[in-house]
Amino acid sequence: MRPSPPQSPPWSSPGSPSRSPFRSSSLLGRALVPFVAAVALFGTAGSSVAGAVEACGSVITAPLARPVSADDPCPSTDPVVCRIRVLPMDEKVEAQRTRMRYHGLLEDMRRTEAAMREAGATDEEIAREMVDMRNQAKEITRAGMTPEEVRILEQRNVAKYGNPLGPTADQLYVKYGSWQQVIDASMRTSYAVDRELSLEYRPCPV
Repeated sequence: MRPSPPQSPPWSSPGSPSRSPFRSSSLLGRALVPFVAAVALFGTAGSSVAGAVEACGSVITAPLARPVSADDPCPSTDPVVCRIRVLPMDEKVEAQRTRMRYHGLLEDMRRTEAAMREAGATDEEIAREMVDMRNQAKEITRAGMTPEEVRILEQRNVAKYGNPLGPTADQLYVKYGSWQQVIDASMRTSYAVDRELSLEYRPCPV
């Protein structure tokens, strides 16, 4: 009898072991919807169930701050924050919308992690998928940014990681020492950037 061919993990597709159907059906799908979907996500998440559920997802915490002069000293060491502070108001509004889309993509990552764990994936498999998804999410959200904003982000990542998209899974493993910590790191969001855009990311229940 011929041996049975090896079975692909339930989250992978033939010929593309690192591509998750959860991602293709949720991450990429969400990436193509207009901003109204991101608003709906945050608004739906914030609706009360029996009047007691707190808002989750991408939450607007305050009105956007008015732009400051480019000559005004920036209190942050993050060049992205400094760039946001001086954006014209219409561009700042668009940057906030883009950031909300990014938070929605982080929610997709969390759902994919839960599905992979249920299917029996290892921490390393999940970590590599999460890092890949996050890097793809960066590419998607940058589609709504100005060339100058993309340049600043890529310069920062090249300086830190040698890669315009950010660290690889292996680089993060060397840094943190465990695949679980790589998973945790891949799903972080910059508090400083979120705050500058009057946002807070609150993970929703999975």
